[in-house]
Amino acid sequence: MKAFKPSIREQEQQDDRRFKTRVNLLFFTAFILFSAIIIRLAVLQFVHGPETAAQEGGGQVRTFPLQPMRGSIWDASGTPLAYSTSSSSLYMTLMKDYSNNTESGMENRPEILRIAGEMAEAFQQYGDPKAPVMTLDDVITALDLEYRKQLGYEPRLVKSNLSHEEIAFFLEHRGQFPGIQIVEESDRHYDPDTVAVQTIGYLKRFEGAKSLKEYEAQDAANKEESDPGLIYSEKEYVGYDGLERMFQKELRGKSGYISIPINPRNMIDGNPVMVPPQKGYDIHTTIHRDIQLAAEKAIKDRLDWLHTHPVSGKLHRDALNGYAVAMEVETGNVVAMASIQDYDPNVWVNGGPIPESAVNAMGNGTISPYNSGRSGSGFDSILLLGSTIKPLSVLIGLNEGFFGPNDAYLDQGGAYFGRVGSESYVSNSGGHRLGYIKPHEAIEKSSNAFMIDWVGKKLYAKYGGEKGVSVWDQYMKEFGLGVSTESGLPGEHHGVINYDKTAATGSNLSSLVYASFGQQGRYSTLQLAQYTVMLANEGKRIKPNLVSKITDQNGNVVQAFEREVLNEVEFSKEHWAVIKRGMNTQGLAGFEGFQYDFARKTGTSEQETSKGIIKDNGIFIAYAPRENPKLAVAVVIPEGGFGSQSAAPVARAIFDAYDEVYGLDGTPHPKTKTEEE
Repeated sequence: MKAFKPSIREQEQQDDRRFKTRVNLLFFTAFILFSAIIIRLAVLQFVHGPETAAQEGGGQVRTFPLQPMRGSIWDASGTPLAYSTSSSSLYMTLMKDYSNNTESGMENRPEILRIAGEMAEAFQQYGDPKAPVMTLDDVITALDLEYRKQLGYEPRLVKSNLSHEEIAFFLEHRGQFPGIQIVEESDRHYDPDTVAVQTIGYLKRFEGAKSLKEYEAQDAANKEESDPGLIYSEKEYVGYDGLERMFQKELRGKSGYISIPINPRNMIDGNPVMVPPQKGYDIHTTIHRDIQLAAEKAIKDRLDWLHTHPVSGKLHRDALNGYAVAMEVETGNVVAMASIQDYDPNVWVNGGPIPESAVNAMGNGTISPYNSGRSGSGFDSILLLGSTIKPLSVLIGLNEGFFGPNDAYLDQGGAYFGRVGSESYVSNSGGHRLGYIKPHEAIEKSSNAFMIDWVGKKLYAKYGGEKGVSVWDQYMKEFGLGVSTESGLPGEHHGVINYDKTAATGSNLSSLVYASFGQQGRYSTLQLAQYTVMLANEGKRIKPNLVSKITDQNGNVVQAFEREVLNEVEFSKEHWAVIKRGMNTQGLAGFEGFQYDFARKTGTSEQETSKGIIKDNGIFIAYAPRENPKLAVAVVIPEGGFGSQSAAPVARAIFDAYDEVYGLDGTPHPKTKTEEE
């Protein structure tokens, strides 16, 4: 039996029915989908529309910064040199609109007036009776109800420095004052005895500190920072100089903030949440308060003495400033860094207005000539070294083979240099003829002639002019003269080099001649101290340490700072012995009865005033004891006259203070009452 087979016409009809069924199914499905979309849009528009509109631009969270709590800066004995004290402030976030510009604000106005009145009454009853009374008008002004100074959601600072009674009242009655927050803030204080103020530094508002590169960079980084605690606010205080600036990140900690939900009208839309500030780390300096104060007092006393006691037949009333650095030979720890005149930073605690008397004393004159005061003739703190360069000059001559330790030079009171027939002449101080002297005696008796004939001229003869200057420059930089000391202090000056300026000196020979006895390079007191340490330890240039450690608020050491050798030069022991023996200047004021044998060199650099008058600057370097040295000291007194009379007594006071605290022989020797009397 054959299977049924539809005709061609029947087959076409079946195919047509199947096609129509599929088309109808497709249209039905599309209808269902579009219907669902339309219904969903209707729900969004008519049901959720008002809520969505309210959330548009809202549903956001703003943060209101609270100033960070800075860590303290301590001296080597554990005395705070810069510290922050806590104070409490009352902030209020407006939970409603209270402005006169809206209908709702007008309705809410009586409520905020009542709250402000109760605040004013509490301030009058519980506030510090010595502080100005805060009135109702003062409270209304602080609340800024019309948003003239702040956006609606921003907390208003109502009152700072709350008394304990005010704090207790507002915490107990928090429910009466919706939106209030008691916020712990801080005030910065500095040692009232102005201890190392230029080294410690001071603060300035962030908004006014962006001329410094690091704060300009921080301002840009603020826009990318996701952690509110690391964002710098415009009104917070930042370190603007000294250790306050050098360790800004460590001292700052993290700022606190109030997290505030807001609506599209920039009004609060929920309960604020406060995250308190985190206090920064503490910085422990190597500066010892007692030694520092002794250095500062010694400079002031010596300036007064120079104004009233003639030296070489004249007073030195133009000596207005002095600078001293005391640095341990082995560790590199700076135990004193004095720049006089100084100022009291407490007169503008937290970056307030700077008094005129402080403007010219703000700079650290031991590292920079800027804002560090000027002598009566306008000399700054970066001075020619004078004869204090002579130990290095002799060391260079010995190392170059120009003479031996026992060779004798005939000093006839001065030396000639230059072309035959047009020679220049330089004499010793006072024109003294020293006769035959050996290298160590050339240092001790400060022979300019020896340095010219046996160092400056011989360098020129051996290397030629340009190469000779280059060789001299290399020696200077190896001993830290003309380069950074690497102390890390902001604004450190590298000194002023003149020996490479042929147009000013006349010739390369002239440059080398004058450089050999200290009249061609101007350097800072810290550079001079680092150089002295290098003479004492026989060739190791050590980084000056100003900080021994950084600790957290529990006393745990976060970072410790150890001795760091920056570079080392190698000379024979025999040559070092010549230098050590030669640093033996006699007739020093103030060193009568000093119980330690010590190495020293005075300097008197000549400098011309704007009126063409030559004035003498007092320079002095020393380390003690001569064998196994503990401490190196450098002192500079612009226009102080001979270094033996102006700068040396300051160094003696510093050595004595160090001996009392630490001991120049390793054992402290505190003064008895009888000795002090």
